[in-house]
Amino acid sequence: MATARLTAVEVDYPGRGRALGPFDLTVNPGEIVAIVGPSGCGKSTALRLLAGLEDPTRGAVERTPGRGETSVVFQAPTLMPWASARTNVALPFELAGTPKGQARADADAALERVGLADAVDAKPAQLSGGMAMRVSIARALVTQPKLLLMDEPFAALDEITRRALGDDIHRLWDDTKPAIVFVTHNVEEAVYMAHRVVAMSAAPGRVHMTADVPGELPRAPHFRTTTEFRNIVETISDAMADTMSAVA
Repeated sequence: MATARLTAVEVDYPGRGRALGPFDLTVNPGEIVAIVGPSGCGKSTALRLLAGLEDPTRGAVERTPGRGETSVVFQAPTLMPWASARTNVALPFELAGTPKGQARADADAALERVGLADAVDAKPAQLSGGMAMRVSIARALVTQPKLLLMDEPFAALDEITRRALGDDIHRLWDDTKPAIVFVTHNVEEAVYMAHRVVAMSAAPGRVHMTADVPGELPRAPHFRTTTEFRNIVETISDAMADTMSAVA
């Protein structure tokens, strides 16, 4: 059974017309799917549908994870600025009524897994952009969700930090293997991160092409330098250029 599915979904906004669709997407258990496409094509809208944060105008959304089993990581870390890293990560547990001591212990363990064992008491203003995103990722994974949704989480970070966090995501995914939907503008990042890449057309976004990415996750060293990686990146990039030229 699929973890999540969008079937012929369409989203219309008053005054803007059609923003997405018809759009179809199936996410299987343990699968990482990356969505790429031009700005404004509806990538984030599709993610909100999967998260249950928005309803489609038409079409069907199916989600098998139960309450509390879907987590979302946004482009901005969205941390509480007055709270420590530990308190930010423990928030899902506190909202669920978990005893404070257990929530703190689980938060500390999650921060240790993302390399922030020494920063549990730090406030967001004391963290670098990459560290703040690690806190956000720890908070998203602390409840061991079955579906993790990530909306351009590395967009504001430098290339070295982006690559390090990508490897962190793979390592953390390897522990519990949640289904992940990863939205990005970066085709190379999409191919590196995912089992499957869905390239969308310009708005209203539809599936323009889908590419399976062979190889195991986490990625082997130097995967980005392989001919196979470069060929998939160029195929997707050329397809996106075609859909953009068709609109121009």
